[in-house]
Amino acid sequence: MSVTGGTWHPGPNLELPHYAPRDPMAHTPINEDDIIDQVKHGHGHSSLKVTPIHSPSTSRRGSGVITTPTGEKVTFHTRTAEERDGTLPHATAKSMADHLEKYTNLFTLSPQRMRMIVDAFEETLDKGLQEWEQVIPMFPTWVFGTPKGTESGDYLALDLGGTNLRVCLVSLLGGCKFEITQTKYRLTEEQKQEDGCKLFDFCAECIKEFIDTHLPNVTHDNPIVIGFTFSYPCLQERIDHGILIRWTKGFGAPNVEGHDVGEMFKESLKKFNVPAVMTALLNDTTGALIASQYVRPKTKIAVILGTGCNAAYSEDIKSIGKLKDKNLDPDDVVAINCEWGAFDSDFHQHLPRTKYDIHIDEHSNKPGEQAFEKMISGRYLGEIFRLVIMELVDEGAMFLGQNTYKLEAPYSLDTAFLSLMESDPTDELLTIIGIFNHFYGLETTLAERQFFRALARLIGRRAARLAACGIAAIVRKKGYLEEGCEVGADGSLYNKYPGFAQRIHQGLVDVLGAKGKNITTYHAEDGSGAGAAIIAAMTKARKDAGKYPNL
Repeated sequence: MSVTGGTWHPGPNLELPHYAPRDPMAHTPINEDDIIDQVKHGHGHSSLKVTPIHSPSTSRRGSGVITTPTGEKVTFHTRTAEERDGTLPHATAKSMADHLEKYTNLFTLSPQRMRMIVDAFEETLDKGLQEWEQVIPMFPTWVFGTPKGTESGDYLALDLGGTNLRVCLVSLLGGCKFEITQTKYRLTEEQKQEDGCKLFDFCAECIKEFIDTHLPNVTHDNPIVIGFTFSYPCLQERIDHGILIRWTKGFGAPNVEGHDVGEMFKESLKKFNVPAVMTALLNDTTGALIASQYVRPKTKIAVILGTGCNAAYSEDIKSIGKLKDKNLDPDDVVAINCEWGAFDSDFHQHLPRTKYDIHIDEHSNKPGEQAFEKMISGRYLGEIFRLVIMELVDEGAMFLGQNTYKLEAPYSLDTAFLSLMESDPTDELLTIIGIFNHFYGLETTLAERQFFRALARLIGRRAARLAACGIAAIVRKKGYLEEGCEVGADGSLYNKYPGFAQRIHQGLVDVLGAKGKNITTYHAEDGSGAGAAIIAAMTKARKDAGKYPNL
């Protein structure tokens, strides 16, 4: 189908969120501005000349050659003989409606099923508090108490995220206020996969450059304190120490898992003669909890819903059985880094995994791990969508007679596209036309585009409702339902995916009843930056007072 009499345009408020690299194993992240610009100004490859070579009826696709406008020839695989001869029908409103019913059943979570998930989730959380090495590890972070809002001073924060490295100067002003000056450094896929020592050397070099530029008065006689946000599962025996359990978010740098990343980072600081002292190693979710509590003291839980997913909350020491031998004050509280992305990864008994979820898990760089995360996070939602589409292509239900090779590449359809599909405001769904035509060279019928938008909603809605299950489990465990609580939430899905926050709220009501309305979420404060600085300040104050000096 071609569009005449008008052009696609994104609209004044359309923003493309970034969720993840196309392939968590080895691909370069999609450039958001490029997507908008390319879809806006071009609609595909109508000038390509296609020459079929062979098309056996026994195979899904035959071979062929594309001749581009520049004369370049590219080999591809195209449709089967039955499809070319018209034996199989093109997508119609009726056939797409039939398919939609099937996928609606697959991706819909009923309130009853959600309550079953919450029951299992709550039990798994408690197991993680009582014993070490559980599926949800419930790591104590050694961040004791909650911020007072009066902490002050200048601190550095280093944030090693899934996409960027960020160095921040955080000025805590007291009165629940802070200011941030920051610089971002793009992480390449090579840096995420090469030797871990090189990764931490890069971190140290960036900090040195930042200090030289912004903090000329910082010297080795007057070093600045750093809080290091390291957003990957770690076992911490003290706050400046952390043994990496496993990489997530597409990282695979060797010689780091099983090692103390705190010590590795400190060695890199020494190697590059950086005038800084790392006093706190933390997860971004823990940082979001503390930063949000600094500004909004009623915050009880923080969640990250973006490239990965996780939660943190403050737990009473007396409720943590595995800390009995630490001689801690039972009336103290400590922030718990749940690492809930691993929920149900042991026996796969509770999450309603589809064959697409199973395929993603089996073909990931960490098969058998992070089952919950792989159904929720922005890294995987686009791939779930793509797998469904390719199944329909295999069945001859869409894109008949068209070359679909670009869609066949794993992770070639970014979650950002689902966000655009859901928010397409036009009757003809021109945004979706632009996506498929420009990026994949495919023409679509209106029935197909309506199906794509509905499928995106199903996948996005399931992710939000699963996130609600995790929040509800913590709420029930802590007894927050009656009085209610605030949940600080961050990440590209929560912040930018259309309707995601509202779907979480509806999910909380569906699983907790009317009192679920007492649980409200809001955009969390900058945990990776401000949170790291506040934790560094809290840790310094605690150790200066002589409390738990070895933690």
